[in-house]
Amino acid sequence: MDENTVFQSPQVSNQAIQANPPFKNPSQPQPPQPGEPSPISPPQPPLPPQSPQHPASMAKSPFSLSAIIKIAVGLIVILFFAFVVFGLIIPRFQKNSAGKAEITYWGLWEDSNIMQTAISDFKKQHPNITVNYVKQDIKQYREKLTARIQNNTGPDVFLFHNTWLPVFLSVLLPIPDDIISKQDFNTSFYPVAQKDLTKNGAIYGIPTGVDTLSLYINAQIFQAAGAEVPDNWDDFIRVARSLTVTDESGKIKTAGAAMGTFDNINHAPDIMSLLFMQNGVDIKNLASTSKSASDALTFYTTFSTGDQKVWDDTLDQSMLAFAKGNLGMYFGYSWDYFIIKALNPDLSLQIHPVPHLPQRNMTIASYWANGVSKKSKRQKEALLFTAFLAKKETQEKLFAEESKTRLFGEPYARIDLLDKLKDNTIVYPFVLQGKDAKSSFFASDTYDNALNSQMNKYLGDAVRSINSNNSTSAETAVATLSQGVSQVLRQYGQ
Repeated sequence: MDENTVFQSPQVSNQAIQANPPFKNPSQPQPPQPGEPSPISPPQPPLPPQSPQHPASMAKSPFSLSAIIKIAVGLIVILFFAFVVFGLIIPRFQKNSAGKAEITYWGLWEDSNIMQTAISDFKKQHPNITVNYVKQDIKQYREKLTARIQNNTGPDVFLFHNTWLPVFLSVLLPIPDDIISKQDFNTSFYPVAQKDLTKNGAIYGIPTGVDTLSLYINAQIFQAAGAEVPDNWDDFIRVARSLTVTDESGKIKTAGAAMGTFDNINHAPDIMSLLFMQNGVDIKNLASTSKSASDALTFYTTFSTGDQKVWDDTLDQSMLAFAKGNLGMYFGYSWDYFIIKALNPDLSLQIHPVPHLPQRNMTIASYWANGVSKKSKRQKEALLFTAFLAKKETQEKLFAEESKTRLFGEPYARIDLLDKLKDNTIVYPFVLQGKDAKSSFFASDTYDNALNSQMNKYLGDAVRSINSNNSTSAETAVATLSQGVSQVLRQYGQ
């Protein structure tokens, strides 16, 4: 392919084939009203003394012993009340307004014992802030989060998918510069996060990791076939066909690649997004790039149609097929590794960057970010905790703790930690592609029942229409897809 090569139309592609109110002391003496006698002076003014030492003058002095005692008692009472008010009540008021605080953090993937490591470190720096971590279930998470925030019982800090900013924009608190400046954000995190998590110049979330769609290969199948890992789509087609094995009836026994259908391919929306992005498709405006979208859709479905198909809808789910050793090439994210290895610990696999068109090396990113609720009553504390989780030291320590319970931790969100993973042959391919990653509203495994799910439904319909009815052209499928996508995006203000 040369620099101008794109996914070709059906004719060409067959050849090369994501209060301290003021307190008034009741015992404090009040000034006398006009005409009233003073409570500590005698009823009549004293007669001038005959002699300074005369006993009679002392008997009539306003500072008699009894008066002095009364004054002393009064002062004691006043001092007592002052001690109570200023020594107890006011400090207690100050403690309530600027003392201890509790915030709630909703996460999805990590158990509380792992998160407690970071929370304990945060507590050492902010001893008056308590963080309550609650691990949620991804199923119905978006609906639960939305409902709880609306009724003021939601978390102070919460995870949200990189594509969910339009869904939660109205309840997310913009992150001020004293928490993280725009310059620091842009130099610390991947370009895709800068695009996904900012709106009108304001930052609304800080990523907890980065993950990219990558190419898994079955090393044993490749070795047996003497095949090389493809880095472009022409070679990908050729290798996929060469790895495909069928029986006497033409049924696929070993599939070269999981491509072409929708319902039995894990991450089908992300794979289609990959093709769209590399072929110059504007997902927010499909109508403006309908030809490029049609070519990408045709290219994709070619893998499951015709005499040289390498996949079909009768096969196992693609991840399962790969784990069983019945699939040569599989597109997936880093978290798929754990599932695949759990299904088949002995499977020999490798992870590589996705194939690409000339000068178009982008892949799809799918990751999660921390945001602060506008309805939080502890916004300052919530922001401090969010910033703490984004620090290099925190991410490194979390990765180390996570790696104690599984093969590797969540791939670092920070681009300045990329080299820390260079010797990790499993994780490094995912983060290495982060610099060229893009995001798409066609995103799998978010279980949002909202933006992503609605977008995916229309995309699935487009793929199915071509696979199930040869009379449906890619152009017709894209026209219908464009109408559905525009409707969904308008619903979310896009």
